[in-house]
Amino acid sequence: MKVYVIDNGGQWTHREWRVLKYLKVDTKILPNTTPFEEIGDVDALVLSGGSPSIASEAGRMGNNGLYLDKAPYPILGICAGMQFLCTHFGGTMGPAARPEFGKATLHVDSDGDIFNGLPREFTVWQSHNDEVKTLSEDFEVLAHTDSCRIEAVKHRKRPIYGLQFHPEVENTDHGYDIFSNFLKVVEQWNK
Repeated sequence: MKVYVIDNGGQWTHREWRVLKYLKVDTKILPNTTPFEEIGDVDALVLSGGSPSIASEAGRMGNNGLYLDKAPYPILGICAGMQFLCTHFGGTMGPAARPEFGKATLHVDSDGDIFNGLPREFTVWQSHNDEVKTLSEDFEVLAHTDSCRIEAVKHRKRPIYGLQFHPEVENTDHGYDIFSNFLKVVEQWNK
């Protein structure tokens, strides 16, 4: 299986790559300016986190919009990657009422797909000032925290997922399981 990580300038992009390597995936990190046509034959993409404030600096997210429009395969957006994909499909962003940094308790609202087999509550690592405020009708909320009501999302018709928290860091419980579940989605999609 081949899954590439799109680098949006996040401090933990290399950890996303490392988790995929650990899970025996053929992977590499590509800059977000890579033309879609140059990505080649992959099974999925991970849109990394990054420092841009999506509400005011979406232009720093490079070709992420093209990847979302053209990719015929699954995509997982993490932190800024999730924020961008939600706004790209018609959602809204804004400053978080209570920015989240450090540990938080995730409450899983829908335990299928990427949360399959995981507890309904577990600890995740946060690093965000902004949050998704509203979603388009194409998305459903999969999880929330006490401070952020949209922590994980799923597109209703396409295999596109988003996580506000960081599953790639050691402080997140079940992070490798989340990546592993995403890879199962990828495997099913590509059958």
